[in-house]
This record gives sequence, structure tokens and C-alpha cells, in this order.
Amino acid sequence: MNWTVEQEIAHKLALMRRWLEQERAGALRLRGLDWFAWATAGASGGSCLSAECGHAEVLVTRDAAYILTDEAEARRLRHDEVRGPWTWQVTPWMQPRLAELREHFVQHAAGGLPVLCDRPGVFERSLPVILRDERLALLPPEQLRYRAVGRQAASAASEALRAARPEWTEQELAGACARALWARGLQAMHVMVVGAQRQRHYRRAPPSCTPLGDSVLLALCARRFGLCASLCRRRRFRPAQAGVDEADAAILALEAVALDACEVGHALSMVYHALDSAYAYAGQPDAVLQHRQGGITGYQAPEVAAGGSTELLLKDGMALALHPSLPGGMVEDTFMLSGQRLRNLTFDPAWPSISVRGRRRPLSLELE
Repeated sequence: MNWTVEQEIAHKLALMRRWLEQERAGALRLRGLDWFAWATAGASGGSCLSAECGHAEVLVTRDAAYILTDEAEARRLRHDEVRGPWTWQVTPWMQPRLAELREHFVQHAAGGLPVLCDRPGVFERSLPVILRDERLALLPPEQLRYRAVGRQAASAASEALRAARPEWTEQELAGACARALWARGLQAMHVMVVGAQRQRHYRRAPPSCTPLGDSVLLALCARRFGLCASLCRRRRFRPAQAGVDEADAAILALEAVALDACEVGHALSMVYHALDSAYAYAGQPDAVLQHRQGGITGYQAPEVAAGGSTELLLKDGMALALHPSLPGGMVEDTFMLSGQRLRNLTFDPAWPSISVRGRRRPLSLELE
């Protein structure tokens, strides 16, 4: 089935109304940028990358579906972002009682019944976790958009790293990567760069003014259509070597244990414990406690972090981004559980890679 945007939105509206019935609520209010993108099939409700909430909200009742925004944003949102069968509730941006008027409209639309909300206010109920988890299994059109995001994110990272020089600072490489992302229509959510000198102390960190030196680790998270793609790549500035060096081999062997555990029906905690065991086997028994290991990703990065007691079951259509690390090495790609196997969304066929347990995994790029 080739889904249209209208069909995807209709499917999600039906899902949200089922939630209202289950929870005996009168309205579902979605404030966050993540939920806005999900409900509108990839539209952006805001322009500030660091904000949780944007300039627009979604409000769904049993017989209506609204976009709540103000006059300063409505025209752009209608023209550039939002499609589908929405009723627009637009208020003057300079209205001194804007918040009060919007709250009155929401409560009236709910008809005296409770309001469910992803970021609840005083008179609202939090969206139950069991309902929030339903968005983690992405629909076919969401998966298709995610593939495009991952492919472009990988291409941007490759472009920046191939252009880099050892005398560049970490900040210069981060800037080149951010430019490459924006040129492809992706939002640069974060770009981490660690050169040779700082790799002795950090495995991932914000870029500094330190020169890259002999090698560099680049980790990024890019967003488009509300979907976040994460990856990590390494480059060395020295003559090419034959085969795989010890740092690459060690981290890829470690990662393979975690990826093997990413199966439909497994709890996310199983992936965490698989990593824990792999670290111990590699002689780093406390490493799993020293750094975040990633988890389920999608409209947030992560949506759900992998932990020892994270009993959420993996389902077909869920995306994962794990980033295990060892001294001198780290690896990350964004994968989709699809048809009982992992599909690498951020694979770059032009980047050097090796087959590890049937998966193409990135090696360090070595150019003179």
C-alpha cells in the first residue's frame, strides 16, 4: 500500500480517538514538536531546535481535529508544513490573554471531560505510557521518510569528514558537518567532534577549538520530518592500512553482540544486558555504567533509553540507535527493525566497511 499523507493522518486520528475512548477523555492535546510531527505526518510546528514545544499544537476530540496556533505562524504552517483535514484555530499573536483564551477553547472542546496531554498543564492528564509506546512502531510511510533522513545524514557526515584536515579545529569540522546537513534539508540537532588529543579523555563531547590532529570521532544527530537519525564515524589522517585495526575490530565485535539481541519480542533490557556482558568479556566490566548506550529512537533521540530494567518489548517498525564505546573507538548507526531483521538507515555505500555477522559496519576512514 502506498500511503498518502491524508491516509496516514486519518489512520492516526482514528488511533487517537481510540485512545480517548479507552481513557474516557474528551480531548487529546499534543504540544511537543515530536508529537506534532507524528500527528501531522512529518510537519514541523516550530523553528527553535532546543525547544520542546513549538508555535502550534494539535487538539483532537471525538468529532474534530484542530491545529492551534497564532496569526504570526498560521500562514507559513498552512503553506509549507501542514496538510490534511485539520480545522485551524488561529488567535492574534499579540493577544495579552492568548494562553487563557486557548485554555478556555481546549476545555470547551473537551466537553467537560478530561484532557490528555503529552506535556500536561494544571488541568490536564498525562498521556499514559502504554499509549505513548504505540507511536514507537513506525508506519510504512514513516519508515520510508526515515530511510531518506538516514541516507542524507550519512552522506553529510561523509562529506564533512572527507574534506577535513588535521589542522582543522573540532569546531571547524562541526561547522562543516552542520553546513552539509542543512544543505540537505536536515536540522543539525547535535554534532559531537573529538580530535586525537581529547580522545584520551572523552569518547564523545561537544567540539572545542582544539586541532583534530591524527584522528577524529564525529557523532551527529540530524532531524527531518520530525525523525532523528544518529551515527558516528571516525577518520584517521595517516596512510591507508590493510585490514582492520584493533580498535575497529574490538568495538565492532562489541556492537555485534548488542545488534544480535535486537530481535522482535526481546525486551530492550536484553539489549542492555547483552552489551553489559560484551563489555565484561572485553575487559571493561564497568563501561556500560560510564556512558549512555542509546536505545529506541524515532521522534526523539532516544525515545526510550536502554537500561537494565527497560522491559519494553521490541516490535517490527521500531528504530534503534546504539552507541557502544571503548577507549579509542565508538560506533553508531540508526537501524530499523523490519521484517524480522535490522535495516541500517544510515549506511553509506561509499564509506569503507566490513561485514560483521552479516551486517556492513563502518571502518575508520584512512586517507593521506
